[in-house]
Amino acid sequence: MELYLDTANVDEIKEIASYGLLDGVTTNPSLIAKSGRNFKDVIKEICSIVSGPVSAEVLATKHEDMLKEADELVAIAKNVVIKVPLIPEGLKAVVKLTEKGISTNVTLCFSAPQALLAAKAGATYISPFIGRVDDTSWDGMELISEIREIYDNYGFETKILAASIRGPMHLKESALRGADCATMPISAYQQLFRHPLTDIGLEKFLEDAKKLKW
Repeated sequence: MELYLDTANVDEIKEIASYGLLDGVTTNPSLIAKSGRNFKDVIKEICSIVSGPVSAEVLATKHEDMLKEADELVAIAKNVVIKVPLIPEGLKAVVKLTEKGISTNVTLCFSAPQALLAAKAGATYISPFIGRVDDTSWDGMELISEIREIYDNYGFETKILAASIRGPMHLKESALRGADCATMPISAYQQLFRHPLTDIGLEKFLEDAKKLKW
């Protein structure tokens, strides 16, 4: 399973990348706006740190304008993936980008039929927002299972990128249900390392280590 960081904070990306456990990065206009920096400059710097896919989202809502923005974004680095909202104009753009051999990430997916349309358009990734689905009292994990079954039934190659991950349980369930990738904020990523029994065990090891001769 590929693990991505959902951020535009370069320091966060450097930290997780230093562990050798970062497969890619997803960003969006809201995250980059918080940085107060130029949109393209941020994407360029992220791509210089991460060799894996970096999802950069278009700002336009008309497919012609999305295609123009996509051309500018893919010129930044070869690992840029064009992130497009799951709207009719977005899927129209995905068809055109796929024909040109440009990787795409269709975002804001909240249902299996939406995921089916994205796959038919040729999307490289589909991003179901499981945390937000949970917030509406629906089951985000069931959404992952439904998409996995549909894609397997018809041989779609679109990768399931579980988004809106809130913590380790979301990641575990996404992995068990067949998501290909998961993206999360650094707060959720850091939780993956932790377990109270690990802390207790380490404390005991360190106590015993003091009695050893090296």
